[in-house]
Amino acid sequence: MIQQLGAVPRVLVWDGEGAIGRWRAGRSELTAECQAFRGTLGAKVVICRPADPEAKGLIERAHDWLERSFLPGRQFGSATEFNVQLADWLAVANQRPKRVLGCSPTDRVTGDKAAMLGLPPVAPATGWRASTRLARDHYIRLDSNDYSVHPIVIGRRVEVIADLSRVRVLCDGKPMADHDRVWAWHQTISDPDHVEAAKVLRRKRIGVVRPAAEPEVQVRCLSDYDTALGLDTEGGVA
Repeated sequence: MIQQLGAVPRVLVWDGEGAIGRWRAGRSELTAECQAFRGTLGAKVVICRPADPEAKGLIERAHDWLERSFLPGRQFGSATEFNVQLADWLAVANQRPKRVLGCSPTDRVTGDKAAMLGLPPVAPATGWRASTRLARDHYIRLDSNDYSVHPIVIGRRVEVIADLSRVRVLCDGKPMADHDRVWAWHQTISDPDHVEAAKVLRRKRIGVVRPAAEPEVQVRCLSDYDTALGLDTEGGVA
């Protein structure tokens, strides 16, 4: 959104978003990721205080407007599709005059951008990153969903990189998985190549650990034991 706007607001406001920060001991505390994002942009981040209806109302009214005016009757297959439809809708909605502004939002953009900061020379890091060791089932979990990884790197440390549209897994900088991000919960996403590779490795492992066939042993007649023990055929001692 900031890139599309072409400028950076001097203050970014959130209503108690856990990924941004929280209030602790009477002061706001930003997450490390948010601090890095804010620092690159050169903007200030404000987290609304708990039980602050005036500050929260500004955000909640905007949410309520979108829920009543944009969402009804629409369907979305992904976060990208949601953002595309929202951008198309806002291009029309922002041209309509608003009583609280005395003009349309589009008429205010030029003046607002003049008071904003310029875009930084380097874009801030976005998305989600984590490092983990790939388990034997060769799947990684992200947001309750399991994504397959090539089983050749089982037991090695991999880097998981996710954004709104893709989930990628790297090992020593080499791609080991690339999936569309799924926004439904508790799904298992499997790459057919990963599944087939796991079957091949499993067959090879079974062939290695399977014990060798036992050597054949002669089965002797029971009368041979009678003779060796000195027993006659009627059970007596010879």
